[in-house]
Amino acid sequence: MSTDLLGLLPLSALAPALVAATNDTRWTEVDAELITGGKSNLTFGLSCPAGELILRRPPTGELLPRAHDMVREARVQEALAGTAVPTAAIVLVDDGNLLGFPFYVMEKVPGHVVRGDLPAGYATETDERRAIGEGFVDTLATLHAVDYEAIGLADYGRPEGFMARQVRRWTGQWEASRFEPVAEIEELGARLAAAVPAQQRTAIVHGDYRLDNVVLDSTAPGRIAAILDWELSTLGDPLTDLGLLLLFWREEGEPELSLIPGVSHLPGFPSRTQMLARYAETAGVDLSDMDWYLAFAHFKFAVIAQGVAARSRAGAMGGQDFGDLDAEILGLGQRGLALL
Repeated sequence: MSTDLLGLLPLSALAPALVAATNDTRWTEVDAELITGGKSNLTFGLSCPAGELILRRPPTGELLPRAHDMVREARVQEALAGTAVPTAAIVLVDDGNLLGFPFYVMEKVPGHVVRGDLPAGYATETDERRAIGEGFVDTLATLHAVDYEAIGLADYGRPEGFMARQVRRWTGQWEASRFEPVAEIEELGARLAAAVPAQQRTAIVHGDYRLDNVVLDSTAPGRIAAILDWELSTLGDPLTDLGLLLLFWREEGEPELSLIPGVSHLPGFPSRTQMLARYAETAGVDLSDMDWYLAFAHFKFAVIAQGVAARSRAGAMGGQDFGDLDAEILGLGQRGLALL
């Protein structure tokens, strides 16, 4: 680990805890590397002669209220371990006593995390790319079908009034992190608050379901090996996940989201219409209000982008710089308003 990163992850205190958690003294020699690309929490690859693990911790600096809850993020993965939802096994969780900040360590699931490009030679055929889309949306439907009470998550959120609270929450996050007012974002938030649709059902909501938050099996592209990044998960309206999926699922000729480049616009991937139809068939739900949920996804992601910009400007992202996001935030507001 470089000297610059030692302050982000004190290995001398971490190593004994890893030895105790794994019952393997080889973790005394742990090394770490910051995995770039994360826009919220900081993710590190841990390695030693025993193998590899993944550690997640909050960004540095002042945090927004209720954000970056590492213990909560680990809890949902532990609860889902015995279900059909693929997750990484949790190795170690600490609420802040050990390193001075909360963190958790999980297994490193083998496979591909796909961001702006497909790995060389991977999913080159049309049927493989179609399988990625279908497996991706089917895994979301599988998550939404989990009996959350049966796995001990009945208290994981407050489903009643979920979407109205979501709009209020992200409006509050916007006000806490914006540099200056943006009329389109503020109008979008107000219009969403005035027309919240009735919630059809309650499910575990991932909160940030997109292709680079899953691990794709390296030999079977249609199989999701693990869902990652559960920071925003809760109990609520599952259509909010579907709205985000559609926002990030670009089609050919559409502008790229600078923070979430993606590959779904490449030939062979299913269209948004096909993804929607697949989810509707699997989940058996009414999707007539999807324009509202997609508009909400634009609003939420605009606020997330503003938070990324604020943390980057404050130097809280381990030296990562995501550039000027003002135009992207404005565009998200404009497209969200158009949907309504």
